[in-house]
Amino acid sequence: MLVAEGLVVEFGAVRAVGGFDLSVAAGRSVALVGRNGAGKSTTMRVLAGVLPPSGGSVSVAGHDVAQHPARARAAVGYCPDVGGLIPRATPWEHLQLAARLRGMTAWQARARTLLIDFDLEAAADRVTSGFSHGMSRRLSVVLAVFHEPALLLLDEPFDGVDPLGVDATLAVVREARERGSAVLVSTHLLELAVLACEQAVVLKGGRVVGAAPAAELSGADGRTRYRALIT
Repeated sequence: MLVAEGLVVEFGAVRAVGGFDLSVAAGRSVALVGRNGAGKSTTMRVLAGVLPPSGGSVSVAGHDVAQHPARARAAVGYCPDVGGLIPRATPWEHLQLAARLRGMTAWQARARTLLIDFDLEAAADRVTSGFSHGMSRRLSVVLAVFHEPALLLLDEPFDGVDPLGVDATLAVVREARERGSAVLVSTHLLELAVLACEQAVVLKGGRVVGAAPAAELSGADGRTRYRALIT
């Protein structure tokens, strides 16, 4: 569902991502983990089609992101690490706009269910400029999963989110996998990465320095192994 080969991202003389290879099959989930500045968010932006790579290739659901960007983006649900919301729009207006842009019909029931699951129903008609960071993160996840994408990209979905929001996010990740979607979660929170995903890829300085079943990074031994990779 997702294939990245030799992915390189450069900002002038700075190489943010260097030679990144990754594949995520349908129905599978992978966590990108690493310290802040490891290149996780930059990688996610490229995979989502928001940022063009300096080198390498990305394919989403069989569509090359460079050659067929619209088709690739149509298969993606993306929760960015920051931003992405319209300050003067309400959650319901965000969902209404998303449904219109994607040609969704009979979308209202799913929208209401997601707002309830993420404890946003009472705030459905409030503009997002007054939202806390955690509320904004929850709404960003709702918008990413709303259209049941083939590839779900969640960048730091747990940052500043309370336990209810964490549980709701873990639930939609499970549901996406059960539908046959591929899921990629970027987070610096190792314990939640282990809960959310089957596999973990460790980034440091824009490069992959380790990959393993996520369960191998759990517990004290897993944390020790992880720290050894990122320091």
